[in-house]
Amino acid sequence: MSLSGKTMFISGASRGIGLAIAKRVARDGANIALIAKTAEPHPKLPGTIYTAAKEIEDAGGNALPIVGDIRDGDAVASAVAQTVEQFGGIDICVNNASAINLGSITEVPLKRFDLMNGIQVRGTYAVSQACIPHMRGRQNPHILTLSPPILLEPKWLKPTPYMMAKFGMTLCALGIAQELRDDGIASNTLWPRTLVATAAVRNLLGGEAAMARARKPEVYADAAYVILNKPAAEFTGNTLLCEDVLVDSGVTDLSVYDCTPGGELGVDLWVESPNPPGYRAP
Repeated sequence: MSLSGKTMFISGASRGIGLAIAKRVARDGANIALIAKTAEPHPKLPGTIYTAAKEIEDAGGNALPIVGDIRDGDAVASAVAQTVEQFGGIDICVNNASAINLGSITEVPLKRFDLMNGIQVRGTYAVSQACIPHMRGRQNPHILTLSPPILLEPKWLKPTPYMMAKFGMTLCALGIAQELRDDGIASNTLWPRTLVATAAVRNLLGGEAAMARARKPEVYADAAYVILNKPAAEFTGNTLLCEDVLVDSGVTDLSVYDCTPGGELGVDLWVESPNPPGYRAP
């Protein structure tokens, strides 16, 4: 597998999972255009789009950092145009940017609801729509959206605001898969079985205790890398879980991704178990 010479456009990759995916792809010598809002250091969040670009280049890739808000269609169009001008096209589109609030419908104000749905749903739509014309005719083009499988049993239908935003991303990705099937452009989603050690988990989901029950961002990055190397014309329209992808690809020991060796793992939203059915750690 190799993504050498490929060009990836990714949203929200200044830190965390998005940066981990970008660095994994960069190790093959790929070109990475990243659009994010963090131009200046944030008091509670590590890194900026420029420090991320440096890490991508140190990993072996070529980076194009672009400051922008993916809710702004003009900003997205400009970022995609810059990417195509510099790298000649787009092979991979990754919809990573997301905002989180786990409050209920009685707790989340409309302003926060609009933020989540603006970034998750409108942003996924805007970034995908802008990239698609430049992906047609490319060799093995992939769109990957970081969102969960859609589960409609009652226990999965909360918290309402965040559920709507994340399921909206998945619906967008699945619709794209059907519309672009004849174009040979794959569209799949990817979600972790466990908590993943990110600033959002530390700041919003329980601090260091939650981080101790998480897997490293590399579990997401390595799974994404496997998907992005699959034949786009055949592998599309799937809602996937990171650990399942890795085990199916031949990984036999998921414990290498655990932040706390031997510790109890926290299960993510819309998932019942931290490991695939039948998996047994060595």
